[in-house]
Amino acid sequence: MATHEAIAAETAAMRRAIALAARGLGHTSPNPVVGCVVLDAAGQPVGEGWHQRAGGPHAEVHALRAAGERARGGIAVVTLEPCDHTGRTPPCSRALVEAGIARVVYAVADPTAQATGGAATLAAAGIDTAGGLLAEQAAAGNEAWLTSMRTGRPFVLWKYAATLDGRIAAADGTSRWITSPEARADVHRLRAEADAIVVGSGTARLDDPQLAARLAQGDVDQPLRVVVDTRAVVVRPGARVLDGTAPTLIAVAEDADTWHLDGLARVLRLPPGPRGHGLDIPALLAALHAQGVRSVLLEGGPTLAGAFIAAGLMDKVVGYLAPVLLGAGPAALADAGITTIGRALRLSVTDTARIGPDLRITAVPQRQATPTTTQES
Repeated sequence: MATHEAIAAETAAMRRAIALAARGLGHTSPNPVVGCVVLDAAGQPVGEGWHQRAGGPHAEVHALRAAGERARGGIAVVTLEPCDHTGRTPPCSRALVEAGIARVVYAVADPTAQATGGAATLAAAGIDTAGGLLAEQAAAGNEAWLTSMRTGRPFVLWKYAATLDGRIAAADGTSRWITSPEARADVHRLRAEADAIVVGSGTARLDDPQLAARLAQGDVDQPLRVVVDTRAVVVRPGARVLDGTAPTLIAVAEDADTWHLDGLARVLRLPPGPRGHGLDIPALLAALHAQGVRSVLLEGGPTLAGAFIAAGLMDKVVGYLAPVLLGAGPAALADAGITTIGRALRLSVTDTARIGPDLRITAVPQRQATPTTTQES
């Protein structure tokens, strides 16, 4: 192929690989999502695949199997640098060498001590290797996992639904339903992509939520349901969050009485938060990360969201705004430790979309840095 044709073919293949990687969202944790497309020696797609489930074959293996002998002398285009270590599966670098691949193009490099070196191994085997193609787009598709690996805690996405004047419920406490069925269906997509859903005792008391992910199509790996119930007085036997649909964890104070939860949910005991109030949010996230949780969907309520923001532990906000006015009732966010406009947490809007009659706004803190890349198996 001429150079410009080769670049066009590899770029198109990388865009396809990024789309394939997204199919793994909600299924691969604690691993990343990865997609791969194999081109034959003439630059034509002959195989593709994605990492479908942790512990299963990686994207490169799926794509090579689909390509068969047509991979020999061809190009592997992959969203993440091929791994170079043996975990639950053999190294992808070895699979590419054995398949006779002549060139590997990857989007995001892997700098971790455990899995790095794939590119070097490929180059040492005489394979032409290049990185960085559509790196920003590929990293965006892996933002939760990359952030978790960079920070040593789960990625935190705060989702809320509110009226146009910022109310999440009416003055009498009623809140069903502020937003449309379309917006609520979109929230289930967020749930299905998360490793854990976290709510506070106020939400558990008022809504008795089930916190399950329900999608019209596709399989769902139900996320861990986490309720922050400091004194262990809200979640009682019969609560919907204890219905067995998904595993449940109740975060409580170190001295809380939890006998009534025996056999119904796991209990996580945590130290108190700042000034002795609530629970220590960094300790909660550290405990979840140790259990393999790489992404958290924070669904409520305003007090818990305020605690996360006060701790500087918010990576993304997704707000669903309904064309409704109430004028009274609780606001979406409670005390976040911000006392003056100069300390306001400024956000950068990354996306706006109409969801039914509602508006979905996605934003990230302006202090947020671009995630770096690591690998895990």
